[in-house]
Amino acid sequence: MTSPFDAAVGSLIARQFPALQEAVSSAEMPPSIAHATSDPLKTATGVYVTVHGHFYQPPRENPYLDAIERQPSAAPFHDWNERIHHECYRPNAFARVLNDRGEIVRIVNNYEYLSFNIGPTLMNWLERHDVEVYQRILDADLKSCERLQGHGNAIAQVYNHIIMPLANDRDKYTQIRWGKADFRSRFGRDPEGMWLAETAVDRATLEALVAEGIRFIILAPSQAARYRPMPTTDNSDPQWVEVGGGQIDPTRPYRCFLGDVSNESAPSIDIFFYDGPISRDMGFSDVLYSSDFLAGRVGQAVRGDHRPAQLISVATDGETFGHHKGGTEKTLAYAFLHEFPQRGWTVTNFAHYLSLSAPVWQVELKPVTAWSCSHGVDRWQEDCGCGGGGGWHQKWRRPLRETLDWLREHLIKVYEEAGSKLFKDPWQARDEYIQVVRDRSPANVEQFLLRHRKHKLTTLEQVDALRLLEMQRHTLLMYTSCGWFFEELSRPEGVQILRYAARALELAGDVTGIQLEKSFVKRLGMAPSNVEFFKQGAGVYRQLVLTAQISLEQVAAHYAISSLFTPYATEHHTYCYTVHQVDYQVQRMGALQLAVGHLQITSEITWETSHLVFAVLHLGGWDFHCSIQKFSGRRDYSRLKESLFTALQQASAAHTIQAMHRVFGDQSYSLQNLFAEERHRIMQLLTQETLQRLDQLYSQVYRDNYGVLMAFHRDELTVPQELQVAAEVALSHRALSSLRALEQESSDLNQGGQSCLNRLAELEAIAIEATHLHCRLNIPDARSSLERMILRLLWQLLYDFNPQTAEIDGKRLERLINVGDQLQLALSLTQAQELYVRCLQSHILPQCRQWFLQPATAAAGMEETATPAESQTPSESPGSGQAAIAVVSPIAAPHLDRAQLLLLLSVGQKLAVDVQEWSDRLAAL
Repeated sequence: MTSPFDAAVGSLIARQFPALQEAVSSAEMPPSIAHATSDPLKTATGVYVTVHGHFYQPPRENPYLDAIERQPSAAPFHDWNERIHHECYRPNAFARVLNDRGEIVRIVNNYEYLSFNIGPTLMNWLERHDVEVYQRILDADLKSCERLQGHGNAIAQVYNHIIMPLANDRDKYTQIRWGKADFRSRFGRDPEGMWLAETAVDRATLEALVAEGIRFIILAPSQAARYRPMPTTDNSDPQWVEVGGGQIDPTRPYRCFLGDVSNESAPSIDIFFYDGPISRDMGFSDVLYSSDFLAGRVGQAVRGDHRPAQLISVATDGETFGHHKGGTEKTLAYAFLHEFPQRGWTVTNFAHYLSLSAPVWQVELKPVTAWSCSHGVDRWQEDCGCGGGGGWHQKWRRPLRETLDWLREHLIKVYEEAGSKLFKDPWQARDEYIQVVRDRSPANVEQFLLRHRKHKLTTLEQVDALRLLEMQRHTLLMYTSCGWFFEELSRPEGVQILRYAARALELAGDVTGIQLEKSFVKRLGMAPSNVEFFKQGAGVYRQLVLTAQISLEQVAAHYAISSLFTPYATEHHTYCYTVHQVDYQVQRMGALQLAVGHLQITSEITWETSHLVFAVLHLGGWDFHCSIQKFSGRRDYSRLKESLFTALQQASAAHTIQAMHRVFGDQSYSLQNLFAEERHRIMQLLTQETLQRLDQLYSQVYRDNYGVLMAFHRDELTVPQELQVAAEVALSHRALSSLRALEQESSDLNQGGQSCLNRLAELEAIAIEATHLHCRLNIPDARSSLERMILRLLWQLLYDFNPQTAEIDGKRLERLINVGDQLQLALSLTQAQELYVRCLQSHILPQCRQWFLQPATAAAGMEETATPAESQTPSESPGSGQAAIAVVSPIAAPHLDRAQLLLLLSVGQKLAVDVQEWSDRLAAL
């Protein structure tokens, strides 16, 4: 029997979301309008909708560092992966459904309802940089499997977005095998479907997909040539229907036979064609800015011919949802959970629909096609005009393709000749090398080499084996489609694939001594650039590719210079290198500082190792002089140290540098040779003293002229620039100092209560002062600092609840948020909101429900607390539909009294979570 409370809350939620009556623990979609005779999840009945997102970023890592270096064009973020992640990948994992006040009603994991593929190179980045989002993607696929009869939303992708029709047969198979293996290692199952880069396909690609067990692919409707019904006993040779301009019916799956089209046992693959017009509208119109418009547009494609079932499928770049079109992940969330079910549509994926409705139509494809080029696949090899801009040509495409093909063929010979001496089957070793790419732990690498070695490998042979495999990996990466996609070779995408080629060239030379670079660069000279500075591809290679190459000596120089500012442990990881400090000694003489050391540097990728000796002299300020040479023995190293430190005793920079030149030769490294991230950090440290002096100077000017400044503003006169700048610098410095002190004092969650309140009062005063003086504060670190403090304090309040300090903590949290607003920091409260909603569902609302159901018992101090599963009803919480959010049990979960619950609900209101109804009902008790 439904209680009055359940009925009231159910009515409330139903008014806002009439189709969202499901339990959080079930992890199921809201049911479609019930059909009288069948369950649409088990029997093909009615209208099904699939929205496919192709999530992908090109590989951006420096091949020598295995890391993405700072990309200024992505500011204020470190690089474009980070920026797009902030705008798209994370928001889709935590998509908001908001009420008319802009408060959070639900948090939805869109990946539970999207059909999606995520490129392996992007998944690698997510796994490294945001494991929470990475795990939510994996969980989403698992939950979609549970909901859709074992068919998950995720499909695989050819590994690094290579244009398959332009690849040789061996590379086709490796791309598919790597894509499958990468997928299996993450999702724990074999993929049923696979996304082809740019949906580029030809017959050989289809044959490879079938041979590797891929059941279906997704193509653009323009790629179909003709279709017909499957032959039957009544009609053994149905008539083919020619299609052009994308006129094939995309509401049903098709089967493409690779042999005798009349033989149902011939090899075949199933194909879904996405709805072209709707997909284009999603990418290029405003349809995604309203879930009602989106559902209406999808509804226009529903066929009214009374067929038992039909699938409306759309496909677009996943980055559309939030990056290209900001905030549209919210549109998707509401459409999945409200708009589509309200119309009686079942949200599904391609594999699930295929299990319900096997193809009864055949299709034949055009010979060689891709969705993004009307000329077949010429966009990746010819000056076809696709992707052009600003009147620039793409005459460089053909020479670039031919140059890389030339290099690939030469590297095949290198690999076969050298690899056959080390591997039982070099090409099988390459196909399985993805297992090492996924896990480079020494134990896993050793097991891989043990399985594939032709004989017991020496240490040098192990290094050569890994170099050869890395050579082949970079050979594959140099064909990433993005290098040809746009209008100019010198764009970052073109430079990136040339960097992979350069690394492959270098590795080939390391193993065999063969030198192919000169001929390679000569061929690049035939690729004309649109940029006069580069003239042709050879210029791009010299200016942008060679300058990015890194040797072990440079790694040693990086370590040496940065060691003057960072006390390194004996074992230190620098990007993809392990640096073992065999010996290190530093001495200071006046303004001079000299460090001498012996390092063992090992590549964690190829296991290449080198013993190097360094000496670095800091002359003060920006002046560094660093020298590197091979370690030649302990005796030589001891003499080297003695001679250099003896020279330093004369306190002469020139004398010390001369001594370094005698020992090391003329080659030297400076601050400019550090890797960019570390160079920028040291530059900040070196300027710190100067900035502190300037801050003191500006603060003094501000204090001395405060009255004058106020007078100018009071009389609405233009303030002298010098005085206004002094005020802004001084107030910014005060604000940063107060924030740093506040964060340090609040880091101990049990200490610093009154001190923290004093710091908050100081920040509030600074904000008021800045407002009165119309100052624009420059406090770039303040936002992240405040966000950290808010998250830490919220965790304490929710998961380490202390009745004695809860009220003070709640007020402090509110003031932290207010200070962010007053300082105009545009705080991001997303993580705080997500943390709060977890606790809201798992702890706060179940206890509220107990108060409503048993107010007398609760008021008397009931000790036992029901579990979320016992106390939660399908329509209970504003966020109850978000099966994506894992239920996290609080660390301490005592029974809360009414005042304490009201306090926690007020925190939710401050975080813009819709808890008003709960708060009002609890307050009325």
